[in-house]
Amino acid sequence: MIPLAAHKLKFLNFSEQEEPFIIKLYEDKMLPVPLRKAGAYIITDDDIPDHYSCYICFDKKQAEKIIEQSKRAVCLDDNYKHLSNGDVVRINPANKSMRILYRRNSEHNSFLVTERCNHYCLMCSQPPKKIDDSWIVNEILETIPLIDPETKEIGFTGGEPTLLEDDFLRILQKCKNYLPNSAVHILSNGRKFADIDYAVKYSQIDHPDMMLGIPLYSDVSHIHDYVVQADNAFDETIRGILNLKKLRQKVEIRIVIHKQTYKRLPQLAEFLARNLLFVDHVALMGLEIMGFTKANMDDLWIDMHDYQHELVVATKRLASAGINVSIYNHQLCVLDKSIWPYARKSISDWKNDYLAECEMCAKQDQCGGFFSSQLLKPSNYIKAFDD
Repeated sequence: MIPLAAHKLKFLNFSEQEEPFIIKLYEDKMLPVPLRKAGAYIITDDDIPDHYSCYICFDKKQAEKIIEQSKRAVCLDDNYKHLSNGDVVRINPANKSMRILYRRNSEHNSFLVTERCNHYCLMCSQPPKKIDDSWIVNEILETIPLIDPETKEIGFTGGEPTLLEDDFLRILQKCKNYLPNSAVHILSNGRKFADIDYAVKYSQIDHPDMMLGIPLYSDVSHIHDYVVQADNAFDETIRGILNLKKLRQKVEIRIVIHKQTYKRLPQLAEFLARNLLFVDHVALMGLEIMGFTKANMDDLWIDMHDYQHELVVATKRLASAGINVSIYNHQLCVLDKSIWPYARKSISDWKNDYLAECEMCAKQDQCGGFFSSQLLKPSNYIKAFDD
């Protein structure tokens, strides 16, 4: 779910007693009337077609015309000019708010499935909450059929999605039914899959392109358990991975690098090469300064420059074992050049940024840049390349 929200917008001709609703946006004046009645039209000029359920407008002139025609509309400012044909939004007339659930032109669409979690990770960017947010399931189930079937990938995250148990499997099954050509990527701690019955039910969805991204922070159980702040997490995670691979499911190992994890990166790479050689991908990830990370900065932050030796050794060991390995969320000027081929532009477009000196860098188009939050404390070794 893309965290872009507009509160106290100008709502025209809506009833404040109306329930929130999810709707697809269109820019097509020739759309068949039945589809118009289920969609919202983005006003682009003075010619406003009839029969749409509601309208999206951006200026006073458009609003005046909407009022004159007694049509329902949400009036936005230019910050929302990126809305376009095929996007999906949730409109809430009662509190005059709108959330963007899906952007057709983005390659980084993901849904937060729940804010509940059975981990309490030191660097969690989405701190867990003990709340009943089961309503999110129906919101996602309603959104999936509205998503463009040509979408390359859909992500699911949390919290911990598998805490929803069979409800989460319902979401994945609906993705297969409506979006069979869209890859599905799931962020999960993997512990639920230690239950072989649940792992089997997950495998029976039989989606053609579905992968679980599961974190593993050390080859030593107590270090992993300390980072995620949960007893027996390491053992259950490993058993979950083994069950999934026994059932021929795709698994990615995700390793966030920080002060508690960087020292044993080479040993963790060796552990993976010897014991989990069959995983489909390993992502070596830079730290995002969000959520709990801000409160634990002294225990977590280390300049990327200072762990290059460990990162180089780990990356090359994984690659030499034939494991597909990538480096996420790192800037090229900080990385050792020998591992540049493994660096990926991985940061979601809505939270990707660059420093002022990056504007003059000849490698900017190749570099993954920064999390917007990372600009608060970047590496001390950022520099622009001349060529």
